[in-house]
Amino acid sequence: MQAATREPPDALRESVATLMRDGITAKQGAFPRALVEDLREDMMTAFWEAIQRPGGAVGRGPRRWYVEAHPQAFRGFVDLVTHPWVCAMAEAVLGPRYEIVEIGLDVPFQGAQYQPWHRDFPSPRATYEQRQITSLAFNLTGVDVTPDMGPLEVAHGTQWDDGRSWKHGMFPPPEACGRYAEGGSRKFPQAGDISCRSALTLHRGTEHLSPIARPVLVLGYDAPGAGHAALHDLMVTRDFHAALPASVRDHLVCRVVDQLEPIVQKHAIEGLVMAGER
Repeated sequence: MQAATREPPDALRESVATLMRDGITAKQGAFPRALVEDLREDMMTAFWEAIQRPGGAVGRGPRRWYVEAHPQAFRGFVDLVTHPWVCAMAEAVLGPRYEIVEIGLDVPFQGAQYQPWHRDFPSPRATYEQRQITSLAFNLTGVDVTPDMGPLEVAHGTQWDDGRSWKHGMFPPPEACGRYAEGGSRKFPQAGDISCRSALTLHRGTEHLSPIARPVLVLGYDAPGAGHAALHDLMVTRDFHAALPASVRDHLVCRVVDQLEPIVQKHAIEGLVMAGER
C-alpha cells in the first residue's frame, strides 16, 4: 500500500492545469515495475477468463477488446486507488466525494486497426456549457509502449467540444476528423506511468503491428451525480470490502456480495464494435 504522502501543491496545480488545457495529463514513474508486472499478469488472466464466456468481453474493433473486472482480481488494486497523485487529481477535479465506478482493461492484439475518433460517452451540460469535468479515466499500461503497439492517440483540448450533433454524441463526423489526425498526439507511456484524462477527450487506438499485446488498465471515476456507475457492475466480497481502507470504501461504488458473479459487460460502444477505419 502507498505511503500516506500528499502530492506537492505546485505539482498538483500543474497536473490539473495540463488536464484542463489538453484533456490529459500523466504521472511518470508512479508505480514500481514489480507492481506493473503483477498487474499485467492479472489483466491477461482476467481477459482470457472473460473472453471464454458470453458477455464477458466487448469488442472495441478488430482484435481489440474491453473487459470489466472485479477489483479483487488485481493484486495492486488498493495501491492504485490510494496513490497520492490519483487521489489528489480525483479530489481536485471531481471534488472530495468523488466516486470510483469502474475498473477494467482494454487489450489490443496484433492486427488491431485504427479506431474512429471518439469519446467515452456524450458530454453533459456541465461540461459543454460550464466547462466542468465530471468524469475521469486513469490509465496504467502493462508494458512499455512502442510505436508498433497501437499507441493511444489523443486530440488535445477536445474535452470541451459540444458534440451534441455527433453520432451518439460520441463520434464526430468523418469529414471533421482530419484536424484531429493532423494535431493528434500519440502517447508512449512506460510501465509504471499513469495517465489521467477527461473521458470526453477525443481519442483513438491506432494500428497494432507488434506481436506483443498492450493491456491497459482503466479506472473510471465520477463526480457525485455523474451517473456512470449504472454502466458498470462493480462488486466485491464482504471480506474484501471489510479489509479495504476506509478511504477506499468511502469512494468505491459497488455491490458487496457473499460470492463474486461473472460480469456481463454493460458499457458496449456500438460505434467501436466493428470499427477498423483510418
